[in-house]
Amino acid sequence: MTPEYLDLLLDFHYWARDRMLDAVGALSVEQYERDMGNSFPSVRDTANHMFFAEWIWYSRWIDESPTADDRPAVADREALRRLWAEHETKVRAFAVSMGKDGIHRVYEYKTLAGVEMRSKFWEMLVHVVNHATYHRGQVVTMMRQLGAGSPVSTDMIAYFRTRS
Repeated sequence: MTPEYLDLLLDFHYWARDRMLDAVGALSVEQYERDMGNSFPSVRDTANHMFFAEWIWYSRWIDESPTADDRPAVADREALRRLWAEHETKVRAFAVSMGKDGIHRVYEYKTLAGVEMRSKFWEMLVHVVNHATYHRGQVVTMMRQLGAGSPVSTDMIAYFRTRS
């Protein structure tokens, strides 16, 4: 694993996030908040989960271990976009600060259930990206179920194509 590859993953992650947020911006408030019976009930709840999960991992990197995800949902899509963009700045700066050797640093932290764990930084960061990919897929499914059509692709190959 290299810092350059992690930077590439972060670029993909935030590119895909922005495309997803653009797509959900076209939903009505009712569609955005409708309970679709998903693992996180609505598009809003799924987008919030993605952001808060990333916030939790970042908190672990700065030696905090939240044991609850009890923050209220950010109902306003533009507010969520702003918060997430501000958070992106912190994540990117932290990742850069790790350097070549630091990405292998092992972090001790507690899960939300209070279970003690240990993981390398790079493993945690790759998880953040993969986790968001999974939930973006759920958002696409919910948007189709809402009759909103298919948003633009957030596949990694689509990202690579934009870079060439």
